[in-house]
Amino acid sequence: MFSGIAHSSLCARRRMSAGKLCLVLAAACALAAGSVRAATEIQLWHSMDGATGERVKGIADKFNAAQSAYKLVPVFKGPYDVSMAAAVEAIRSGKAPHLVQVAETDTVIMLTLRKGIKPVYELMAQAGETLDAKDYLPAVSSFNNDIRGRMLSMPFNNSTPVLYFNKAAFRKAGLDPSNPPKTWDEMEAVTIKVTDAGMACGFTTSAQSWVQLENMSAWHHQEFATRSNGYLGLDAKLAFNSQIMLRHIAKLSSWVKSRLFDYAGRKNEADAKFYNGNCALLTSSSSAYADIKRNAKFEFGVAQLPYYEDVKDAPQNTIVDGSSLWVVAGKKPAEYKGVAKFLSFLSSPAIQAEWQQQTGYLPTTKAAYELSRTQGYYEANPGTDIAIQQLLRQPVNESRGIRLGNFTQIRDIIDEELEAVWAHKKGPKQALDDAVERGNVELRKFERVNVKFWR
Repeated sequence: MFSGIAHSSLCARRRMSAGKLCLVLAAACALAAGSVRAATEIQLWHSMDGATGERVKGIADKFNAAQSAYKLVPVFKGPYDVSMAAAVEAIRSGKAPHLVQVAETDTVIMLTLRKGIKPVYELMAQAGETLDAKDYLPAVSSFNNDIRGRMLSMPFNNSTPVLYFNKAAFRKAGLDPSNPPKTWDEMEAVTIKVTDAGMACGFTTSAQSWVQLENMSAWHHQEFATRSNGYLGLDAKLAFNSQIMLRHIAKLSSWVKSRLFDYAGRKNEADAKFYNGNCALLTSSSSAYADIKRNAKFEFGVAQLPYYEDVKDAPQNTIVDGSSLWVVAGKKPAEYKGVAKFLSFLSSPAIQAEWQQQTGYLPTTKAAYELSRTQGYYEANPGTDIAIQQLLRQPVNESRGIRLGNFTQIRDIIDEELEAVWAHKKGPKQALDDAVERGNVELRKFERVNVKFWR
């Protein structure tokens, strides 16, 4: 690029062509300056730290390198709760970024912000970008859709629970490592054999509310809450104290004293009890695969969640958790074009397949699922397609997810009540009934404050 001083000096020395030369140089300077100014900045607030945060940065770098009109700037804003609080405050003050990553438990909060968000289907249509919800895995997209099937937010990091099992422990117990338990009755028989063979515990679980109540309800075609699990309104009531869920929690409770079931903690503490070789079976997120593969010193397998074979229509589908990207309202049309282009880029098969293979999260589209298959990922990593198969078993029903207010607080209540069961301080029925009653109080609190904002 020519500086202004060089430009003036050269024009002065060459009077004959000064006019033409100055025009050419001025145009060149303008083009050079324009190319710098043309990169419209798009800001994304996210909650992905560590290695996954680096993957987010990698996606941003690839998008920025693929075109020069827009620059995506990812900003780590802390854990989901911290980032969510910052996003709500920023949206209300008009100082929000273009995109915010929001956990599935906070979906209802975003819906009550009304004019503070711009639905993804509306954004893409206005920007001329192609978006067909049918291209996405139904159980993934349906969680982010409105009741008419239109995409409100863009699926991002999603997972669903699966069963992990220690093949070495199976062999030691005389079990067939190619035949994992399919039902909860088979689970009981297997846990007895592996503990008799010397395992410290038979089975453990991470994220007990999500796996053992939310997903087990959907897996058995049971409502977790009324009003279509909260999708039809804020007046939903919890319903997970059903006979089937009572039976399930009672079974797990009966396993505790004999160490057939060992409770490890509310989050993913159980993962370590599995990959350290303490427990032979684990129910946990499909996204735990990479961590387990990295840490386990034994051969392990992945299987679908067990079910109760005498329950009609079981198994159905599991449900996803994770987060999605929400578009903030009030930005300029040129900026929205950049946001839409990024979301199209993010949804492309190559990016989604790479995201799955690098992080363990589910691909969001059918095309990305097929691309990973043709690339040999599932063959090289047996069992990594189990999660997707669980999501595609049946048409989406209860498996589209749970949309409740104050859901984080409700999960805390469920954890407290289940911990009382595992400690034999409460019976399963009393604990589930108490969890429903206490959880409904939280639902009514949220409804009173937010019903006027419900879209």
